[in-house]
Amino acid sequence: MASTATSAAAGPLVTAYIGIGANLGDAAGQVQRAILQLGKLPHTSLGSQSSLFGTAPLDAGGDDYVNAVARLETRLDAHDLLRGLQQIEQDFGRQRPYPNAPRTLDLDLLLYGQSSIQDEVLTVPHPRMTQRAFVLIPLLQLDPFIVIPQHGAAHQFAPLVADQRIRKL
Repeated sequence: MASTATSAAAGPLVTAYIGIGANLGDAAGQVQRAILQLGKLPHTSLGSQSSLFGTAPLDAGGDDYVNAVARLETRLDAHDLLRGLQQIEQDFGRQRPYPNAPRTLDLDLLLYGQSSIQDEVLTVPHPRMTQRAFVLIPLLQLDPFIVIPQHGAAHQFAPLVADQRIRKL
């Protein structure tokens, strides 16, 4: 799988968190291989990764998902990082036939430093991250004290998603 080549100049080092999920094919293998690809993005290194978690689909049908969160250190700007994530999804055969369709791979830019970004292609922090156990639980595993810009401490949202089925694999 090829990593994305960007023409962007390297900027300041930023910590970014990526949500990773899959529920088609060898979902656990896809997630593990995707994590390795994240560290191959230009001007980017893999800092750490959460455990893999099995989760029931939200707002959709289909098989259970395998989810994780990865922490990256990157000099890519947020939009170049998003393009890199989308290229990795394509390399894994991602298709978007309808909203919330089952996926070979889903990569979401959850946090990009302490930035708040909202434009026609990107919203950071990810708009639904505080409502999803499959994001919060792995994120809190990586950093129990993480603060989500515009929302506050991430741990305060964990009780709100306690009814969502999630298990460590």
